[in-house]
Amino acid sequence: MPLQKVNLDTAFSSIAQFWSPKIGGDINDAQLKLAKFSGSFLWHHHDNEDELFLVIKGRLRMKLKPEDGGDIDLEEGEYLIVPKGTEHCPSALTEEVHCILLEPNTTRNTGNLVNHLTQENLDRI
Repeated sequence: MPLQKVNLDTAFSSIAQFWSPKIGGDINDAQLKLAKFSGSFLWHHHDNEDELFLVIKGRLRMKLKPEDGGDIDLEEGEYLIVPKGTEHCPSALTEEVHCILLEPNTTRNTGNLVNHLTQENLDRI
């Protein structure tokens, strides 16, 4: 397969639904995912996977329990790694947030929960 560059503006413009990550590429056993956020997600954790959140556009608050240091606000160009087992709740501080996720390909977007927001089979960009 030929190598192809990806324009992030074009990739994000193809995402129509909030909180519905799309696979941007595979890196060994990990995936680069692109997602748009608006409002708050839900509290959850991942038993076996760390997650990296890199804010491309907007401002994101990662809600964390006090014992994990409390909430952390991320600006454009900043990232946060949430270790496995850490309860967290992403929340957009601006109307829309564009975020890159880097995580193992086994990571379910709702972690330990299965509900109406769970995305089992992600589309590729």
